[in-house]
Amino acid sequence: MNYNRATKMEPILFQSVTVITGEEDATPFVADVLVKDGLIAHIGDPGTVESATARRIDGKGQYLSPGFIDMHAHSDLYLITSPAHEAKISQGCTTEVVGQDGISYAPVRTKEQLRAIRSQIAGWNGNPSDEECQTKHKGTGIFEWQTVGDYLDCLEQNKTATNVAMLVPQGNLRLLACGPNDTPASPAEIQDQVKLLKEAIGQGAVGMSSGLTYTPGMYASNSELAVLCKALADEYPGAFYAPHHRSYGFKALESYEEMLDLGKNTRCPIHLTHATMNFSENKGRAPELLQMIDGALGSGVDVTLDTYPYLPGCTMLAALLPSWASEGGPDETLKRLGDAKVRDKIQVAVEVTGCDGGHGIPTNWDEIQIGSTQHEALDGYAGRRVAEVARSLGKPAMEVFFDILVKDRLATSCLLHIGHEENVRAIMKHEKHMSGSDAILHGETLHPRAYGTFTRYLGHYARDLGMFTIPQMMAHLTSRPAKRLNVYPFRGHVGVGSAADLVLFDPETIQDMATFEQPKLTSKGINFVLVNGVVAVDAGKLTGARGGHVLRRKEDGTVGSGKV
Repeated sequence: MNYNRATKMEPILFQSVTVITGEEDATPFVADVLVKDGLIAHIGDPGTVESATARRIDGKGQYLSPGFIDMHAHSDLYLITSPAHEAKISQGCTTEVVGQDGISYAPVRTKEQLRAIRSQIAGWNGNPSDEECQTKHKGTGIFEWQTVGDYLDCLEQNKTATNVAMLVPQGNLRLLACGPNDTPASPAEIQDQVKLLKEAIGQGAVGMSSGLTYTPGMYASNSELAVLCKALADEYPGAFYAPHHRSYGFKALESYEEMLDLGKNTRCPIHLTHATMNFSENKGRAPELLQMIDGALGSGVDVTLDTYPYLPGCTMLAALLPSWASEGGPDETLKRLGDAKVRDKIQVAVEVTGCDGGHGIPTNWDEIQIGSTQHEALDGYAGRRVAEVARSLGKPAMEVFFDILVKDRLATSCLLHIGHEENVRAIMKHEKHMSGSDAILHGETLHPRAYGTFTRYLGHYARDLGMFTIPQMMAHLTSRPAKRLNVYPFRGHVGVGSAADLVLFDPETIQDMATFEQPKLTSKGINFVLVNGVVAVDAGKLTGARGGHVLRRKEDGTVGSGKV
């Protein structure tokens, strides 16, 4: 695999393909489609489109659709360290939104802040050393940025496999303005956050995210968040707020209501990210959430939502700690984990009363699966439930939890088996629903959504279960997110003049293959993927080409490639 492969662009003529435009309830039609200079140049009846220089691809019986858009991606570092980006490209994803859950690598003001963030989210993205970045990964300028603009420039300089848009992580804003501690933000600190937000939007960010179960963003009050949302609404049309809510377990509906109220009171568009209803307390309660969303829509709030088509969730194992145990950053957290008295206090919060890190519900260790680990002493733990490891060692589960966090310096991921199929199905039927993988890509023990989100929607829920037609589901994956990102109809649409972000797939065989046991199996049925006209999957094989563009918000509110 050649990661330095040139982004070769050649004319391509797809012949006799069944075109799915991406529109709501679009009627498929058979056509020839010519791609030239990164754009869709011509669409005509079969046999009527000519090009002497184009490569011809017989697409009879196959569907040609827009490239899929991931509204919730954690590829912030992976785009550079693993530039072929097999996980997303192999399933037809051509555009991603990073900067999710309120914490990412920019903006920062000091190297110490960046170091702390790298440690905190190592469970999501790993934490390669500066030397590894320059030698093993051969990326240019990794971790040398400060602003969102600097980070986007770094992506552009290194070239990416997918198109990339970014949200401003609210946790970063709070870290820079208030530090890593659980303290109320002063008026001056709130205005500092507003200033940082405006700078980031001015550099091309398309909106703001928050992670209200992750430190330090979770320390923000709703009134603090409202000031930031109002700044977005008043000055940046089309920019949106994507909250990871304060709870997806105990009082989950109240947490959703808080965010919808922010949209109502500030007029800021709200995108409910990974809009799940998890834990036994919420089984069968998705209709209540959807009724709440419909009420907000009826009152004029601009609301959209995304989900992943699986039951388990995935995050950092350290996220299960109570927020007070994580106050001050990773170094302070590790100090607390070395104190026996503090451990006792944490145990009560996690296992008895339920804490904010566990969404207000006592943790059931049979539901927590260990993901990717870093320390060699933990090699045999990956893929196993915490309770299972504890039983095999003859130790309390809480002791195993602490031991993993300390040995791995908080860099462990985990899977949470807490979802409900009836909720997943109900939520994906909503008219404002769209796709978001929420996929951690680092390590070997992954959630299968990293490799299978989009093909699972099409193969399992649309074709096999018949919940949607494939054209209906296609809108969830393409035109709906493109409209939210303000890149439609240039992206998320098959039409003359649109970007050649395209997927050619077999509707009879398209299927996710990744499982919890083998999470890196690539999907079936994806035959060609183009990103801005560059072939990223050729006859089912990854090319390693990097045809993606960095997508920045412009002064007029549109989003596209090139400088602001």
